[in-house]
Amino acid sequence: MDGCGGAAAGVADGDLDAAEKMIMRWDSTASSASEERMLFDGGDRSEAERYLRAVDEIRRSIKDPVAVGSPRRSSSSSSSENAIQIAMARLEDEFRNLLLTRANEIEVDTLVDLSSLSMSSASGEGFGDLSDAEGGGGGEGELYASESVGGSSSSIRRSSIRATRSIREIDLLPADAVDDLRSIAERMIAAGYGRECVQVYAGARKAAVDVCFRQLGVEKLSIGEVQRLEWDALEAKIRRWIRAARICVRIVFASERRLCERIFDGLGVADDAPFTETVKGAAIQLFGFAEAISIGRRSPEKLFKIIDLHDTISDLLPDVAVVFLSKSPESIYTQAAEILSRLAEAIRGILSEFENAVLRDPPKTPVPGGTIHPLTRYVMNYISLISDYKPTLIELIVTRPSASARFSADDLGAGGAAPPELDFPEPDNQTPLGAHLVWIIVALEHNLESKANLYKDNALSHLFLMNNVHYIVHKVKGSPELREMIGDDYLRKLTGKFRLSATSYQRATWMKILHCLRDEGIHVSGSFSSGISKSTLRERFKAFNAAFDEAHKTQANWYVPDPQLREELRISISEKLLPAYRSFLGRFRQHIENGRHPELYIKYSVEDLEISLSDFFEGCTPSLHSRRRSH
Repeated sequence: MDGCGGAAAGVADGDLDAAEKMIMRWDSTASSASEERMLFDGGDRSEAERYLRAVDEIRRSIKDPVAVGSPRRSSSSSSSENAIQIAMARLEDEFRNLLLTRANEIEVDTLVDLSSLSMSSASGEGFGDLSDAEGGGGGEGELYASESVGGSSSSIRRSSIRATRSIREIDLLPADAVDDLRSIAERMIAAGYGRECVQVYAGARKAAVDVCFRQLGVEKLSIGEVQRLEWDALEAKIRRWIRAARICVRIVFASERRLCERIFDGLGVADDAPFTETVKGAAIQLFGFAEAISIGRRSPEKLFKIIDLHDTISDLLPDVAVVFLSKSPESIYTQAAEILSRLAEAIRGILSEFENAVLRDPPKTPVPGGTIHPLTRYVMNYISLISDYKPTLIELIVTRPSASARFSADDLGAGGAAPPELDFPEPDNQTPLGAHLVWIIVALEHNLESKANLYKDNALSHLFLMNNVHYIVHKVKGSPELREMIGDDYLRKLTGKFRLSATSYQRATWMKILHCLRDEGIHVSGSFSSGISKSTLRERFKAFNAAFDEAHKTQANWYVPDPQLREELRISISEKLLPAYRSFLGRFRQHIENGRHPELYIKYSVEDLEISLSDFFEGCTPSLHSRRRSH
């Protein structure tokens, strides 16, 4: 439609009366019929064009223009000014009706698809939620819908030159409706009704944004309400928020700015007023959720979702700068940047608290069979997941851990004792994040040693340490990122520790059993017999049988969960036990078999021992027929 300064073709110049009659004919306060009909109804446009030209004619007749927002009246132009007031009321109704009835509809699924497209365009690849690692907290290791928000999928256009590649603007209203809205806004602002125009605009579009928010699952929650949510519920809301935030910033808010510019740009409306009044409340609501998370209680299970939240806002910040433009202290951009900073601090704080929790997790009851402790699984799954977030954490974790600063007065005791000696390697080429991961493992080792002391059987204590340190090594080797950050030097040191524990276990169990197979004391001098003390020999066989029976009965219930480690341990035992027993049996068997009831003393053949060893470390009682008896 024509501009407000165009020639009045339908109303001849100077024909002020005809213009005023045109205005009065559409006076909605004087005629119910006029109130029900709309000029800009998408049908015959000639009447709407005549009406706008009438408004232009009357405005030209007023020699003293009215001031914006506060029209001044003069006695010589009261009729014209009265007509202008009536015209402004009509145009305000028309403006509102266009906004409410001509808005395009779009399904939320389309918004999600567009959001995925924008992310792929911006980063070169899809950006999905990072998956959780196996395991989690447990035991001692527990330490947003579519209506009037924009066009159809066929109405997508490329963003303006100022936009980032990730922004996807959509047409919220058809082009002809936008032209009509701009024509009306031009007249209202020129006549001094700019504030009313902006209020009507913001009210209609704000409602559309609210509908979109509801359908995307963006809830209006206070900081307190967010912080009182159980973690499972909060975690689900964070996932929905991340999806919604990308859609809201890159599509909804960006499209609202584009619509505002198409209607109001160059018309003298100051300071982004239409756009600001439309979306500021929604934007504050959107980022208020992230703010509540950033200042909430810190706990280890929240770390990875908070990193997801941090990465989302970091990724969106350039788009926020483009869409909201202003970087004043009260701007949405500044709010988002401050939230990002607080999230970064929360991440550093949670990591530190996790380290302390690992170090101080109290010994309670020993895990049955010396198997892998829940704390070990939890901690190693946790730091494996930390390595998946390496790009972010490398940027955020910039200081190395200080072992001495980790111990409080409670840890040192009333006497001010020195902190426990922890083997904390600090290679020069290690990143601060890598140093923190090593520190966590060092703290875990220290804790496991305390838990190992809960076992009354020294051999089981060593088996427990072997299982747990072996699991740590296995998890580090299974993650290239984690192995790189930990470093091969420390990995070799860990490998040596679990092998040492395996050796210590074997000494604690099998030295006393092998001791039964010694020759000392069996040969006697000056005897009229063969020089063999049969009574001593019988006692040695009986002692061996009793010791092996006890080890078999007990250690079949002990558990080595890693099949390869379990088999290696059995082989190592066999290589020591079977040759020694075979030799002992070969030398002295005849002396027992020549006597009475040899079966009471020689209970096992070498093959029987080998079969019995296969029961060890299975975590269950051996079956009655699991070994053969020899005679």
